[in-house]
Amino acid sequence: MALPPPVLPPLALYVHVPWCVRKCPYCDFNSHGVGRDAGLPEEAYLEALLADLDADLPLAGERELVSLFIGGGTPSLLSSGFYRRLLTGVAQRLPLARDIEITLEANPGTLERGRFAGYREAGINRLSLGIQSFQAAQLEALGRIHSGDDAEAAFAEAREAGFDNLNVDLMHGLPGQTPEQALQDLERAQALGPEHLSWYQLTLEPNTEFYRYPPALPEEEALWEIQDRGHERLEASGYHRYEISAYAREGHRSRHNLNYWRFGDYLGIGAGAHGKLSVPDEEGGLRIERRWKSRQPDSYLRRRHDPRGFVADAHRVSEADLPLEFAMNVLRLPEGVPMALWRESTGLPEAVLAERLTTAREKGMLMEAGHRLQATPRGLLFLNELLASIDEQ
Repeated sequence: MALPPPVLPPLALYVHVPWCVRKCPYCDFNSHGVGRDAGLPEEAYLEALLADLDADLPLAGERELVSLFIGGGTPSLLSSGFYRRLLTGVAQRLPLARDIEITLEANPGTLERGRFAGYREAGINRLSLGIQSFQAAQLEALGRIHSGDDAEAAFAEAREAGFDNLNVDLMHGLPGQTPEQALQDLERAQALGPEHLSWYQLTLEPNTEFYRYPPALPEEEALWEIQDRGHERLEASGYHRYEISAYAREGHRSRHNLNYWRFGDYLGIGAGAHGKLSVPDEEGGLRIERRWKSRQPDSYLRRRHDPRGFVADAHRVSEADLPLEFAMNVLRLPEGVPMALWRESTGLPEAVLAERLTTAREKGMLMEAGHRLQATPRGLLFLNELLASIDEQ
């Protein structure tokens, strides 16, 4: 029996802003410190972003945007006028879902405060505040430029500006941090009442200062205590985990991130932005393509006049690599996904994926129900081991 034709997945848009005041020692994103008083090339960057989007439009097909996420770097370094014109330009090029989620990452430091009302008026309806910690010693170790009081003031200002969908980014397992300090951070964040909490453990990523000069981090036993007690506290207070490091109140899961984790498509525009697109092939199936844009801001800006365009490189994900690519996303969701999503997303039979899951099932890291792809509690705790078993098949 022939397989039904694959269905193009939902489409999102990611916009990258590459500048920040100062590069944090743990950060491995494409961000470039420019100091407090640097004038940023807003007009040129806006022109480049829209030209970049124009070049990618054929990959969108007839789909509407379900979400738009502006990340960085520190996107809140740019003015509300910049975002008003950007969002107008996007809406002129692509249909927007009626309930589209439009998120902006913002630094709670005093440099960007005062702009939140303008961002809301520009059409942004969700803010993600990169607080990370409320405690002076941890903030200093992380290279952050705000204080705990700054963070609380920024949150209050965002509420006053009309934002009723706020995320707080919070890290744990920080240099010199005790379980009690980590839980105090969590308690202070919860007291603010955000709709969403991203609560994740600090990891030492290559190409960062922390990787080159590792700080003293909590022992493994303390890390497990932080994780267990923090998870219990969040769940008890109405924040439910729907991804390994994401907790939300009812009705406030991040649509943009869920689209990533459900193997949806996304256009990526801006310096160093990545995209993932499903493109129908001549045989009635889909090819999955990943592409990324020129990384250095100056180089990216020059490319708006370059006939070669903004794409630095692109590659098709091979059929052999697709099971791991798919699993790396969907297995971050504790509830998993229907196995049918594999066929819908790739056009390939479920057997192609199932044969790569044998070892993980034997290790008790996947649920036995064949109609869903879902990690067991042990599989979620040791996700890297689970994924390694898929990669080895």
